[in-house]
Amino acid sequence: MSAGRKSKVAYFYDSEFSTFYFGQNHPMKPHRLTMTHQLVLGYDLQQHMDVFRAVKAQPMQLGQFHSADYIDLLSLVTPDNQAEHAAAMARHNFNEDCPVFDGLFEYCRLYAGASIQGAVRLNHGLCDTAINWSGGLHHAKKGEASGFCYVNDLVLAILELLKYHARVLYLDIDIHHGDGVEEAFYLSDRVMTVSFHKYGDYFFPGTGDLKDIGEQRGRYYTLNVPLKDGTDDRT
Repeated sequence: MSAGRKSKVAYFYDSEFSTFYFGQNHPMKPHRLTMTHQLVLGYDLQQHMDVFRAVKAQPMQLGQFHSADYIDLLSLVTPDNQAEHAAAMARHNFNEDCPVFDGLFEYCRLYAGASIQGAVRLNHGLCDTAINWSGGLHHAKKGEASGFCYVNDLVLAILELLKYHARVLYLDIDIHHGDGVEEAFYLSDRVMTVSFHKYGDYFFPGTGDLKDIGEQRGRYYTLNVPLKDGTDDRT
């Protein structure tokens, strides 16, 4: 960005997010995205951003990272037919954390599509910052759901960025270790993953040790900062 030029921010949202429901006792609440969007509007922040409606990712785009059988399961399984897919669901790690709910595949396509859109705009210099509050589902693996995450939009966005950039730095400041993204690029020297997270005492997902630094060409391209409870700026 040249000196004196105002930073361009691309913001992605879709009202359809408010229709998805993980279940009564599940801590993941997509409706919070609507509440966040109302705060954006309440403070007139949309006046300072380019606002875009999220476009759903196509299965072929999801297949840039995820396995075909896993995408097939996501597209087929519903609350009404999940008993028929019990074996596949167990194989792909569906459980209480990652339940089947109405519109699951559309939800995955929507949040992943927004992150891919953001990466495309960054690649073409159409924005300096891309915001997708629905994304960041960093636990999803190539063929497994994990930790409320089904499709790893971050990996898909990074793969899009790599089409135009030699290297990408991924910084994760969620309380949980960014295991899905780290695993995806653990052998690569084109993506450096950096994760600050709580670690120890069996805290989910249990990965992200200081010793984990990448392997083969990716050695030293993984950096973990495991933190204990009570760690603050003064610490």
